[in-house]
Amino acid sequence: MKRILLPAAFITAVTLLATRPEASLDAVSREWPEYLGGPDRNHYSPLDQINTTNVSQLKMAWEYHSGDSGQAQCNPIMVNGTLYGVTATNRLFALDAATGTEKWRFSEKNVNGLNTNRGVTYWRSGEDERILFALGSWLYAVNARTGQPVATFGESGRISLKSGLGETAKDKFVISNTPGTLFENLIIMPLRLDEGSSAAPGNIQAFDVRTGRLVWAFRTIPHPGEFGYDTWPKEVYKNTEVGAANNWAGMAVDRKRGIVYVPTGSAAFDFYGGNRKGSNLFANCLLALDARTGKRLWHFQAVHHDVWDRDFPAPPNLVTVTQNGPDGRPRKIDAVAQVTKSGHVFVFDRVTGKPLFPIKETPVPKTDLDGEETWPTQPLPLKPAPFSRQTIAEADLNPYAENRDSLLATYRRARKGVFQPLGKTPTLVYPGLDGGAEWGGAAVDPNGIMYVNANEMAWLLSLRDTPSEEQLAHLSPGQRLYSLNCATCHGPERKGNPSSGYPSLVNIGQRRERDYVHKLITSGKGMMPGFSGLSESEKQALTAYLFGDEKVEATVQAGKKAPYVRYKFNGYTKFLDSKGYPGIRPPWGTLTAIDLNSGNHLWQVTLGEHKALTAKGIPPTGTENYGGPVVTAGGLLFIAATQDGMFRAFDRKTGKLLFQTQLPAAGFATPSTYEVAGKQYVVVACGGTKLGTKKGDSYVAFALP
Repeated sequence: MKRILLPAAFITAVTLLATRPEASLDAVSREWPEYLGGPDRNHYSPLDQINTTNVSQLKMAWEYHSGDSGQAQCNPIMVNGTLYGVTATNRLFALDAATGTEKWRFSEKNVNGLNTNRGVTYWRSGEDERILFALGSWLYAVNARTGQPVATFGESGRISLKSGLGETAKDKFVISNTPGTLFENLIIMPLRLDEGSSAAPGNIQAFDVRTGRLVWAFRTIPHPGEFGYDTWPKEVYKNTEVGAANNWAGMAVDRKRGIVYVPTGSAAFDFYGGNRKGSNLFANCLLALDARTGKRLWHFQAVHHDVWDRDFPAPPNLVTVTQNGPDGRPRKIDAVAQVTKSGHVFVFDRVTGKPLFPIKETPVPKTDLDGEETWPTQPLPLKPAPFSRQTIAEADLNPYAENRDSLLATYRRARKGVFQPLGKTPTLVYPGLDGGAEWGGAAVDPNGIMYVNANEMAWLLSLRDTPSEEQLAHLSPGQRLYSLNCATCHGPERKGNPSSGYPSLVNIGQRRERDYVHKLITSGKGMMPGFSGLSESEKQALTAYLFGDEKVEATVQAGKKAPYVRYKFNGYTKFLDSKGYPGIRPPWGTLTAIDLNSGNHLWQVTLGEHKALTAKGIPPTGTENYGGPVVTAGGLLFIAATQDGMFRAFDRKTGKLLFQTQLPAAGFATPSTYEVAGKQYVVVACGGTKLGTKKGDSYVAFALP
């Protein structure tokens, strides 16, 4: 690499190269060849051209406009000088990584790609180079050089993501938001499923990269005779009333040992488990599976009988830590660390599953909801300490709120406490449903230091009795379908809940074409699942109701009836003040460094600001944030993620802010960094949209002048 370094920086760089074999800059080290940087999902790069001494000089090197505005969560990969990513509506592209010039684009006209996608997977064998990515309910393989489908993969270049889920998944919502994990010639796929009672089973599936053939599937809801079957009611495995327990967040893989580490989510329905009494293995588990066969090696369940939607939010990190052995001497341990929505980090021996820090089964409150049986204890790590606050007292309410009295009244009415079960009275859930940690995950450097950004937002959640047939009888067919399927998120009056990401549907016909809305009901978009179980006439009736022109006398042919669940969820409601700010005291977004060797926190800083509050003299409060950090051998931590639309660089040792700049739209995505022709770039997707931010359509690359 051609660059001029100051003597101190040169000494630092040489020292790093001498002491860390990871910093050996071979061709792969200069690339960003996999989601989050590599199979360990550590968001780490050994590049150091951009470092603490010169990061303040960063400038925009290029900007690629996809022409496809909207929320973009993609962490692009870079291989052989080509950057691969997806647009806001999941159209695959290849760019010259040095200039941002588009090489090709792949778009499937007959498949609705409205779901967000966090990246793609690159595979190579000799001259055969492929990009694998999910679009709708399909996994595609395209030629990495040309963007053309690989005809020998499945049928004309694609396979169904439902292949190993069984017959019950045929008409259910199945997509993937997160890139698959490669092991040899297998790709192991995450799935996003419905979170209601009609969810498909969350089987973990491995496909042959060459042919698309299903090689193995691990059932996360065990069948008779399988380990864990007795943790559910006997008939649950048939997937008539309970499903999911899926991996949606992605995985990490130890290719040397042939072990894939799979974090799973909650069973569906998310917030009531009266029809799934038991601890519910393998929901809410970190699974270690034999990557060749799918055989379970070990597991750890972080939440027993989850009724809080406490699914693992991100891939685990594969790390090496140093701890004292039985003889008192330091020893290196290959470990796996998993962050959680609740703000905890669990750390295990990668091979045995033995916790490296004590975990205590802690008594938790018991439900008072008829029909429910919550678990009496939940596992909490004694170390590391949580990186998010765990409880909220009256003194923790927002001191800047103009309606603090009403916040206090709401707080006093709510049910509170760690693992407080939901009921008909609102429960204050903290940290909220988006973390703590979120899908962006954590970065870890070769020294075993973890860097994790977190949300500090409380949510108010409650349940109500499911309306009876008699109560629904007076509604039109479309209104009835809306009440059963849509009102939870968009409200009974269709006004939405913008603060939680659910738009108003009032006068939707003035903003969207009828055909678009009709397709959206089937495919879903962003956080919204598709209602593929509805019949065509039901979709038409629902669309007509939303557009205000439903003909009540029309005949509606019923689709597959959803399973009956005794209670319905009242919707995703954030605890906010009258101005839309969090109802709790700042910070509202944080960035924390945790030493995984000792379990000690090294530093924590506020991440993000609301400029309208800063202008009033209020110190930076932090903001909600989505998308993770990248850490480098140059001593830096890069992150976008924040609602304020800034891109920042911190000193990884101290947490000191060294650089910040305004992005063209908020970057709710994890950056990538790589080197081309001797120049280091840092790239982030800027789609905005989320949290009420303006839309964007660009990928932005930064480099030194």
